[in-house]
Parts: sequence; structure tokens; C-alpha cells
Amino acid sequence: MDDSAIRDLLLATRRIAVVGASDRPERPSHGVFGFLLARGYDTVPVNPQLAGRSVHGRTVLPDLAAAQPLDMVDVFRRSSLAGAVVDEAVRLGARSVWLQLGVVDAGAAARAREAGLVVVMDRCPVIEWRRLGLPARLPG
Repeated sequence: MDDSAIRDLLLATRRIAVVGASDRPERPSHGVFGFLLARGYDTVPVNPQLAGRSVHGRTVLPDLAAAQPLDMVDVFRRSSLAGAVVDEAVRLGARSVWLQLGVVDAGAAARAREAGLVVVMDRCPVIEWRRLGLPARLPG
């Protein structure tokens, strides 16, 4: 994706389910979740192992179905497990999927694009936000 498309995606998205969100501050998913929340996104943590606990004051949900409606699904899972999450995001009507740095599944990305979703792969929204010089909070 080019910079304009990433900028548009980040600024148009309002609700993000972070799959693999962690309650451990040293984990990248914990920091990214907090960053997105601080930018004004309606951010939902999804992690079956932590369901019912709290991450940055938000209750962790057990699965994507519980996190609906879905604008974006941000995936912090191993590449070998990402395809199932992407397929579930497609099934539930998400508008986009974002596969984090190091998460690559070309087949899943192709299936999502074929279903009409915007796909970002092997990138971090925090890095992109800063690199693009986006505002401190979402507009509006």
C-alpha cells in the first residue's frame, strides 16, 4: 500500500479489534493497543486466554465475534495462525485487516482482498502513524 492509502485507512477507521492483545506491558501488542486507544480509536482487546481481564482499562473479549462491529482487525498472531483470524474477520464483515510486523500470510491476504477488505501486512500502525506525521488524535 502506498502512503496515501495507509493514511486514509488509519484516519477513516474508528473501531479496531486487536487480536492477541496482551496485559503484559513488555509485549508489543500491549503498547500498540495503548497507542491506538490514546489516538481515539474504539479499541477492543481480543485474547481467549485473557478473556474477562483488562488491558488499558478495556475488558478483553474471547473472540472476534464478541468484538463486533469490526472496522479493522489488527493481528498479533504468528503467521501460521493469522489465516484463521483473517478468515474470521472476512466472515464477520470487517472492513480491513492489519497484519503486524513479521506477520505474513499471502494466501490469507489474497482471500481478504478478494472479499473486498483492505489489507496491510508486515507493518505496524504505530510506526506508520508516526512516519506519516498523523495528528495526536483522530479528527472529529
